[in-house]
Amino acid sequence: MTDMTHAMLKGSNVPLDAMAVRAVLHWSPGPGIPDVDVSALLLGAEGRVRSDEDFIFYNQPRHPSGLVRRLPKKQAGEALTDAVEADLTALDASVEQVVLAASTDGATFQHVNDLRILLYDAASADGEPLAVFDVRPETGEETAIICGELYRRGDSWKFRAVGQGYPTGLVGLATAFGISVDDTEAADEPGTDPSADLSADPSAVTSALPGPSAQLPPPPAQPPAQPVGPPAYGYPQPPLPAAQPTYGYPQPVSSPQPAYGYPQPAAAAAPAPDPNFRLPPMGPQFAR
Repeated sequence: MTDMTHAMLKGSNVPLDAMAVRAVLHWSPGPGIPDVDVSALLLGAEGRVRSDEDFIFYNQPRHPSGLVRRLPKKQAGEALTDAVEADLTALDASVEQVVLAASTDGATFQHVNDLRILLYDAASADGEPLAVFDVRPETGEETAIICGELYRRGDSWKFRAVGQGYPTGLVGLATAFGISVDDTEAADEPGTDPSADLSADPSAVTSALPGPSAQLPPPPAQPPAQPVGPPAYGYPQPPLPAAQPTYGYPQPVSSPQPAYGYPQPAAAAAPAPDPNFRLPPMGPQFAR
């Protein structure tokens, strides 16, 4: 390839002769302008990552193979840059594409000035860029944008200018290519709305209940428990309920029981017999 820089239009592509390339994001910082991060995704034949290790970003800056890696951010005059390098010819044959993306830390790309991606031959540190693409948001609501992609064509590689945006940030972009995003990461990512953990917030469970009122009725009052077992000595005890009759049969009249262990009052004595009392004759059969 010559030293001529290709000014790319959206959707255009250019062949690459370089064995390794460095993709550099370039933007102008300032008040109210969000920070920008570069990321890369290694895709297989179906256009999806082979595993979560194929996602190269600020929390995972290097692929296990070492063939795709992020570089430190730099100040370039009045601009900032963030870059990623890829050794294309050494990549496993199962890698069909390397997606190059940009994401913000929460604000949309309509606030980012002069965003562009420059593609260099990694072997020429001071060489001119092979291609330049000015990235412009389509709706202004994007928080992540695919700037370009490196893809195989036979035994060689090509670069395509893409410019496709996502309003769901880096999490939405990664999920679209098959990355399994942890819930805690999704919660930390600005602009995402992961499912709420209702078990962690009782008010969330209450608000999720149907009906005009989310408040549950109080439980019915329970009668006081009756004491079971021996009384608690030293405290007044509630009176015991009276014995209930056995309905349908006459009940015996209860008589007071003696207080065993104490002297009982004696019964009244019978009157003395009359000394003048005589039995009448026993009848005619006994007459002499």
